[in-house]
Amino acid sequence: MVLLKRTDGFSRPWPSAATVATMVFSFFCMSQSLRSLPMGTVYAVWTGIGAAGGLLWGIALEGEPAGVVRILCVGLILAGVAGLRLGGR
Repeated sequence: MVLLKRTDGFSRPWPSAATVATMVFSFFCMSQSLRSLPMGTVYAVWTGIGAAGGLLWGIALEGEPAGVVRILCVGLILAGVAGLRLGGR
């Protein structure tokens, strides 16, 4: 969703097309994961990747602050996702 900011309300064609393409690809990957993993785990992984990826994108390319608390909180999200995966075995 990091490209969504660039679409300007879907009024800019190239960023809008890139956003839609990445959304379709993301849903495709999620649907493939659902073949072998429980829905709750897949959704947690999907949102965890989005949260961590959005934070890293914001810090690296958007000039957002990289505070210790922000990094720690995303680490907790990722630890929860890993716990869901490990606990489901």
